[in-house]
Amino acid sequence: MNISLILAHPDTGSLNAAIAKHCLDTLNANGHSVYFHDLYSEHFNAILPAHEIPRAAELPEELRQHCAEIAFADGIIIVHPNWWGQPPAILKGWVDRVLRPGVAYEFVKGQEGTTTPVGLLKAQSALIFNTSSSGTDSDSEASQDPLEIIWKTSIFKLCGVTDCYRKIFNIAKNSDRQCHDLLAEVSKTVNRYYPAQEG
Repeated sequence: MNISLILAHPDTGSLNAAIAKHCLDTLNANGHSVYFHDLYSEHFNAILPAHEIPRAAELPEELRQHCAEIAFADGIIIVHPNWWGQPPAILKGWVDRVLRPGVAYEFVKGQEGTTTPVGLLKAQSALIFNTSSSGTDSDSEASQDPLEIIWKTSIFKLCGVTDCYRKIFNIAKNSDRQCHDLLAEVSKTVNRYYPAQEG
């Protein structure tokens, strides 16, 4: 399988970076092809210029690569912190520039002049790993988190990704043992969604 893995955290020594590395190592061990991007390390330009808005816009090579990879991916993993109930600005900019009309979705006109969004992404599943300092990592809290709506409904549902699993990890719980257990859970989740390839 082809998996797109996106990391959005400025600190290479962060828990987010460790989570992304565990995802990458697990995917490689399972025989998948991985498109990995550390947006901060790559200095991804988060600003959407006006000339890129039209569907037929001429895109820079770097952006064309991102678009091609996400369109070809069988699965998607995104790792980022919860900042003010939102993704970091660099990741929001990645969404704006990469998950664009004609790549991730399109609007189809109906008979009465209405438009209906149609998802174009090939991927049927997406994993979102978030860190938070709110003091909780419970599923009940996740259902009240704006990020739940942003990723599951506003983005991936519209883009045609039918299975979106999101897990929040509380960075306040940061003992060595707890971090070990957390990373083990990350690997377990990746194995469940993207198991080892046969042959």
